[in-house]
Amino acid sequence: MRAVIAEDSVLLRVGIVKVLESEGYEVAAAVGDAETLLAAVEEHRPQIVVADVRMPPGFADEGVRAALMIRRQWPDTAVLLLSQYVEERYAADLLAKNTSGVGYLLKQRVANVDEFVEALQRVAAGGTALDPEVVAQLLLRRDRDPLHRLTPRERDVLALMAEGRSNTAIADSLVVSDSAVAKHINSILTKLDLPPAEDTHRRVLAVLRFLEVSQ
Repeated sequence: MRAVIAEDSVLLRVGIVKVLESEGYEVAAAVGDAETLLAAVEEHRPQIVVADVRMPPGFADEGVRAALMIRRQWPDTAVLLLSQYVEERYAADLLAKNTSGVGYLLKQRVANVDEFVEALQRVAAGGTALDPEVVAQLLLRRDRDPLHRLTPRERDVLALMAEGRSNTAIADSLVVSDSAVAKHINSILTKLDLPPAEDTHRRVLAVLRFLEVSQ
């Protein structure tokens, strides 16, 4: 699988390259600014892009704007954004149209190679990866009805659903059975007035819509 990396920190960029290559990815380009990122994507047509949210020249939202352009022009290209801090608006911008093949992680996750690789593989396969801190802040900021209808365990399941995790991954994380997770999810969807859906992407999109991320 071909990848393009955009990160202005040379040390982090080199580290990400090594992680991807160790996992069998072909890193077609590793660049330090958004303009060069777009040129590299156009030239190499990678399956996945890993990009910093803030890049030269303005260190504002260059990476996000480049990611949105990539998603518009090459919708089959998966995008994983990295950020130093939780910036909900950027996550919302990225997820506004489609949650398939997108991710938003804090840079501290890169230090945990296993966690980073798991998220990377999920996004590359067309899934979704949201940083737990982003999900936690979204849940706190929208702590109102109908979220109040949920039990503490259902809130735990909802948070893991919003991260893009499968039923099995949720069960492993909470140390419960797959059937228990399925029951919790059905209850959550009912309480939030959302129709049950087997498709993972539609399920995550439904949760994100409830959290008002996709407005």
